[in-house]
Amino acid sequence: MSATLLVALAGCGGGSTDASGREAAGQGATAYPFSIKNCGVDVTYEAAPKRAVTMNQTAAEILIHLGVGDRVVGSGYEVSKAPDDIAEQYKKIPILSAKKETIKHEKLLEAQPDFVYSSFSSFLTAAQGGERDQLHKLGVPTYVTEFDCTYHASVANADFPILFEEYRRLAKIFGVPAAGEKLATEQQAVVDKALGEVKKRDTPLKVMWFYSTYAGTPWAAGPGGLPQRVSELAGVKNIFDDAPTKWAEVSWDEVAARNPDVIILADLSRGEPNDTAQEKIDLLKKDPLTSKLGAVAGNRFITIPGSYMDPSYGSVRMVPSLVDGLNEVQ
Repeated sequence: MSATLLVALAGCGGGSTDASGREAAGQGATAYPFSIKNCGVDVTYEAAPKRAVTMNQTAAEILIHLGVGDRVVGSGYEVSKAPDDIAEQYKKIPILSAKKETIKHEKLLEAQPDFVYSSFSSFLTAAQGGERDQLHKLGVPTYVTEFDCTYHASVANADFPILFEEYRRLAKIFGVPAAGEKLATEQQAVVDKALGEVKKRDTPLKVMWFYSTYAGTPWAAGPGGLPQRVSELAGVKNIFDDAPTKWAEVSWDEVAARNPDVIILADLSRGEPNDTAQEKIDLLKKDPLTSKLGAVAGNRFITIPGSYMDPSYGSVRMVPSLVDGLNEVQ
């Protein structure tokens, strides 16, 4: 595909009017062009996207919830069943990669995108979808979540306001700014309601966020990500809050030494070993070391969908899920 064609596509957004006529309905307007600094990169958006590509499933789900899913012409890195409330809309989006794989550069260009959105910086590299600068030179603006500007690196002050600002920015990019504000307000209410139900304890419970295993080694949430912030909000201590990255490779010996009171299980459906919550429980109960932990012997587990633990529309549901689970711990 030529750069000329991509530039032409990027400029065909039709000003500030949404394809569904939402701006005409009085929801506000975006003045184009405008620029923002995203993950340290200055990006200019000339017009509202009409041919967006999302590099991963949860990015597509966010755009659907913003009401612009009809403008997503391709997505990738599909790792789970779409939530029931958006399943019909999601299944209309062409998947441009094999399951659990990323969209490659040529496949991305074949979709003729005028905007690319990714929840993972590693998906926009020369080996994957193409570097951001390369896409920008072709006239295709991008957006990468501020939670993952650098792969796995901890994010200073990681908190829900960063996610809500992402909603607002995306809504502005698509010319539907009111939709971003509405979504942010709705999700803040979910967080506030859950925090109002936190059971106060004299001594904070210690928790481990058990995400996955690789070659038998556990991966757990560290500092600088939403799981850490949710731990703080709920008044518990993440036993790996001193890890070097937001998702850290730890050891079972470390887990045993730090002895969590509760283990939070990421329920994943990628098909990898020990992905599901039940597989994780089976692993913990069979292992001679971890089976002796009080949390394991006492079945003190809280299950949360793994997709919630990465920045996504479902992330706010971590708060009520954790609070409800903790309130049941004796």
